[in-house]
Amino acid sequence: MLTAGAAGVQDLSEQMFTFPQRSNTAHVRLTASRQDFSKVTVCLRSFTDLQSDHPLFSLATPLRDNDFLIFWKESSQAFQPHVNNNRAQYRQLDYEPNVWHSICSTWDSTSGLIQLWFDGKPLTRKFVSSGSNITGNPIIVLGQEQDSHGGGFNIRQSFVGSISDVHMWDYVLSPCEIQNYVNDLNLTPGNVVNWRALDFQIVDRVLLENKQQTCH
Repeated sequence: MLTAGAAGVQDLSEQMFTFPQRSNTAHVRLTASRQDFSKVTVCLRSFTDLQSDHPLFSLATPLRDNDFLIFWKESSQAFQPHVNNNRAQYRQLDYEPNVWHSICSTWDSTSGLIQLWFDGKPLTRKFVSSGSNITGNPIIVLGQEQDSHGGGFNIRQSFVGSISDVHMWDYVLSPCEIQNYVNDLNLTPGNVVNWRALDFQIVDRVLLENKQQTCH
């Protein structure tokens, strides 16, 4: 079990980050292998019982705090993926507490379309932002929502629960590739963020633990 200050490149297969309490400091910072994106796919799995606003993935650049964000808005009962500080909204989802959920978000700057995949189900493609890449030094944070480049954390928007299997690609995954991710089948790991070779730093009270397996 690793706690605050842990860092380096590790294969985190069958492991998870656990965020055990509300905080305006505790988070995991991920290192991206690239700094310019015209297309993006992010996939992850999350487990929480929160009934309040919370982020699942926050990428900020010096230009924009919400350059790529996956966020749950409790008052709207909706996931709100953001690109270039613009957002779409997806409602009427069975976001059941205390259950692992697989969430993927894709975006293409040419069309400007974003799409959310929730537990393997493709949702409506929506326009958010076109013609402008995500560019500049990216800071990727799990557990907090950045209101500034690498900071501006709000305890009321902090994440409590577990996050695992985080991957980021600089292209849009095909539907079959996303289904492979959801079903934990053979998958080309992220070429920007790779859970199997993750470059990360834990700040404050976050635990790196083995996934809890259900006995049969």
